[in-house]
Amino acid sequence: MTSTNLPEPSIDGAALLNEVEAFHRRFNVFPTEAAYVAVALWDAHAHLLDAFDSTPRLAFLSPEPGSGKSRALEVVETLVPRAMAAVDASAAALFRSVSGADGGRPTILFDEIDTIFGPKAGENEQLRGFINAGHTRGRVMYRCVGDGANQQVQGFPSYCAVAVAGLGSLPDTIMTRSVIIRMRRRARNEKAEAFRTRIHVREGNQLRDRLAAWAETVQEQVTDSFPEMPDGVADRPADVWEPLLAIADAIGGDWPRRAREACVTLVRASQANDKGSIGIRLLTDLRDHVLFGIDRLPTVAILDRLNALDDAPWADFNGRPLDSRRLSRMLSEYVTADGDSVTSRNIKTGGSVLKGYYATDLHDAWQRYCPPPPESPLLPLPEGENTD
Repeated sequence: MTSTNLPEPSIDGAALLNEVEAFHRRFNVFPTEAAYVAVALWDAHAHLLDAFDSTPRLAFLSPEPGSGKSRALEVVETLVPRAMAAVDASAAALFRSVSGADGGRPTILFDEIDTIFGPKAGENEQLRGFINAGHTRGRVMYRCVGDGANQQVQGFPSYCAVAVAGLGSLPDTIMTRSVIIRMRRRARNEKAEAFRTRIHVREGNQLRDRLAAWAETVQEQVTDSFPEMPDGVADRPADVWEPLLAIADAIGGDWPRRAREACVTLVRASQANDKGSIGIRLLTDLRDHVLFGIDRLPTVAILDRLNALDDAPWADFNGRPLDSRRLSRMLSEYVTADGDSVTSRNIKTGGSVLKGYYATDLHDAWQRYCPPPPESPLLPLPEGENTD
C-alpha cells in the first residue's frame, strides 16, 4: 500500500534564484553583473520581510528617459508578493494598505519617483517619512483620525518592501537606505526580449509563487542568521545588505560569493557616485580638488578653485558663485579633531596675512563624512559613527 503522507520535496533555492535571475536577464539590461544578483536577492527578500529588522529600498535611477527603469520595475512586480503600483497614491492610502486594511501587507512600487521628489515637485514630507520609517521593523507613522473634535492619534504600521524608479536622484535619507541600480540606455549590441503582459506576467507570477513556497521553508533559518559582511561594509550599508546576504547564505551554491561581490561593487559605486549632502560635496571637493597635496590655502584661492570646477555646483550656487561668507557658514557645521568648529585662520603669504583654511582642520571631517578618495580601497566609518 502506498503511503499518502510522503514529505514534500525540498526546494532547491539556488536553482530557483538562478531562474529568477534568468527571468530578469530576458527583459532587463542592467549596467553590471552585480545588479542582476542584487535585484534577484531583493525579489526573494520581499517574501521574507518578517525575518529581518529592516528592508532595503530598491532604486532604479537614470539621468535620461528610455533607460529601462520602468521595465525593471514591471519585472519586479511579477515576482514580489502583493505588488502595489503606487504612482499617484496618497500617503494616507499607503498607510492603510500597509496596515493590512485590505487583507495583507503589499510590496509598494513607485514608478516616476522623480515626480514626487524631483526639483520641480517640491518637498513631499509625508511620503518621504513613510518610505524612511518603513525601512525598519516596528516603526509606525502617527496620524490623527476622526472628525472635528473627535480625532484620535493612531499609529499606522509602515514596515514594507519598496522599489522605486525615476530620473535623477532621491533624497539622501532614501538613497542611504537603498540598493541603487544606475540604469542606462541600451547600446546597439545589447538586446532584450519584448515584455508581453499577457504572457510574461503569468510566467513571473509562477516564479513568485515558488519563491513564496521556498521562503516558508527557510523562514526560521533566515530569522536566526546574521551574515558576515565583506570587509569595509558597515553601518548603514550593512543594514541595507544584511537581509540580502542572509538570503544568499540560505540559498547556498555560489550565491553567497556572488552576493558579497555584488555588495562590495554596489556599495563602492554608491560611495563614489553619491556625494551625499551639499556639505559632504563641499568637503569632498576640498579634499580631492582644492587642498589635495596642500596643507593650507587662502580663502580667495579656495573659492577660485571651487568655482572653476566644471562638474560642481559652486559657480552657480543658488544663483550666484560661492562666496567667503557662505563657505564659512557651511564649514562651521563641522568640527576639527579637537572638537572646535572649522573656521578660517591666518595664513602668511607673500609678506602679508590672509584668512584661509588648513587641511589639518578638515582631516577629521574628511574621514568621517566623505566617500573614499579615488582609487582607494573601501574604508569603514570610524567605530560608533552615526549613519544618519
